[in-house]
Amino acid sequence: MKIQWHELLDEEKEELTAVNASLKEKATLVGRVGLMMLASGTGAWRVRASMNKISRALGIVCNADIGLLSISYTCVENGETYTNAISINTTGVNTDRLNAIEFFADSFTERAGKYSVKQFHRILDKIESMPANYKAWNLSLAAAFACCAFTFLLGGGPAEMLFAFFGAGVGQFVRKKLIEHHITLLANVACAVASSCCTYVILIKLAEMFFGISEAHQSGYICSMLFVIPGFPLITGGIDLAKLDLRSGLERLTYAFLIIITATLTGWLAAFTFRFTPADFPELSIDPLIKLVFRMAASFAGVYGFSFLFNSKRKMALTAGIIGMLANTLRLELVDFTSIPVSAAAFIGAFSAGLMASLIKAKVGYPRITLTVPSIVIMVPGMFLYKGIYYLGLNDVNTGIMWLSKAIMLIAALPLGLIAARILTDKNFRKSS
Repeated sequence: MKIQWHELLDEEKEELTAVNASLKEKATLVGRVGLMMLASGTGAWRVRASMNKISRALGIVCNADIGLLSISYTCVENGETYTNAISINTTGVNTDRLNAIEFFADSFTERAGKYSVKQFHRILDKIESMPANYKAWNLSLAAAFACCAFTFLLGGGPAEMLFAFFGAGVGQFVRKKLIEHHITLLANVACAVASSCCTYVILIKLAEMFFGISEAHQSGYICSMLFVIPGFPLITGGIDLAKLDLRSGLERLTYAFLIIITATLTGWLAAFTFRFTPADFPELSIDPLIKLVFRMAASFAGVYGFSFLFNSKRKMALTAGIIGMLANTLRLELVDFTSIPVSAAAFIGAFSAGLMASLIKAKVGYPRITLTVPSIVIMVPGMFLYKGIYYLGLNDVNTGIMWLSKAIMLIAALPLGLIAARILTDKNFRKSS
């Protein structure tokens, strides 16, 4: 149930500035900022940091236990305590709102002695009511371009890219409509993946029938469902674990793996039904220099498209796209032209993305996470995860475990790269308290 924050205020003292308000009223501000941060998809460390900023400005102490959907916190002032437990009904990602709340928290100290608690809640009302930046068809087009680019980066050719474009577009449209109708997580993921796979199947069967397209292009159907990759909870979960926020980290990783398992099992059932196999893509003969240019373009398009799915404004998406273009191309070139293991190349790619995001934050002010996570989502090995589940479904345990182990190594390398960059560039993050 939605919390009616204004009903918790003392009407007789509502004109007092926030620093002079009662502990209860101060605690409502602390809790609401934390809850809004949590609802925007950021990790526990960032939620706690924002709550601490508000608490310090108000002259109180706050301790919080933060999970994926809930916060339990206690505020202390002059020997008096106030404890509250608050929660949201579901989670998601909204980088535009996250940016607005971070700006609110960063500028709170200078305004705490001028505005009342009621006035601050009115500001938060406006942030909370910010409309989505894009409609369902915008997001469908963004997912289509992102998965089309993803297909090329995984080795697919024009045919696979075209079919993945339409498959992902249809799947994201279905997913968005189901979310708007508040359909539960696993159901909307399964329906979205099933619709994207079926669209790919229909298109490729028509192409085989009328244009003589080879069956070798069937493997691209995996790429049409990669728009459901839970990049934010995977990365923020890893960062939370690094900061010893074990509850939040484990809950986020569990949430991410629920999505991955649902998506891959749905894809496997579709493949079993239509007799598709996750074979390797046909080899593309491209000059290395031209391939480099195409990789940069595809990496930019992929990250730019995924940023739209996180509700990033165009300027923020453009910035993340440039970071992803450079970081992901570096990763792929290292794999092709050096003997560096794939997971080490992923670490270097994520590390470089983290460094670039830190430099840009100092200039522009965007929260790092709104740039780093979209820029490395394209590095998450969705193909490896799917192949692992596919072969396990066929009782080919050795092959399935091989693909899953590769995926786990890559997934672990990505947050580690961001953590290393954050430790080097953020003095607050590298400290334990």
